[in-house]
Amino acid sequence: MERTVTVVPEDGLHARPAAKFVETATAFDADVQVAPADGDDEPVDAASMLAVTALGVASGEDVRLIAEGDDAEAALDDLEELLSTPETESAAESSSGT
Repeated sequence: MERTVTVVPEDGLHARPAAKFVETATAFDADVQVAPADGDDEPVDAASMLAVTALGVASGEDVRLIAEGDDAEAALDDLEELLSTPETESAAESSSGT
């Protein structure tokens, strides 16, 4: 399965958004890869923080998410939601529970 998503968090796929992205990608029974939608870059393992941040994806850019496995659709759904939510909103949601 494949999906194209626009990255909304201000930091793009760096720092906290990248850490949450990797954490989410590894929570599913699926192999997930990510690549910039524009260009010829090969997809990288979404479970690798180093590989994800090395893509240099900025806010407003599109990425291709590729997932295979039993939870592929659920993984794509959660990753799309994560990438489509501004960091300030997702930070507020996680801190309101504490």
